Amino acid sequence: MEFSKLYIGPNTNSMKKFFTQIFQDESGNFSSKRFVGIIAALTLCITMYHNQFTEEHVAPATSLVNAVAALAFGALGLASADKIFGKKNNDQE
Repeated sequence: MEFSKLYIGPNTNSMKKFFTQIFQDESGNFSSKRFVGIIAALTLCITMYHNQFTEEHVAPATSLVNAVAALAFGALGLASADKIFGKKNNDQE
């Protein structure tokens, strides 16, 4: 069976829309804080998963893991804080 004839499903456009909206802020602009936070969180999860199957001398340093965790939580926290305490328009003063 050819790859082009495989059934992919009716929700591919909605999935694509969802994944593009993850990295956008409320006004639809690309958010670098969200991008950095999600990439750092994914890197941390992959590192922790890989670390389960390696010997201890191959494991990453604890300070490095803590730094990546702080970066992920900080970036995602700042993105959330911007959403909650975002700038008000001059009309709303």
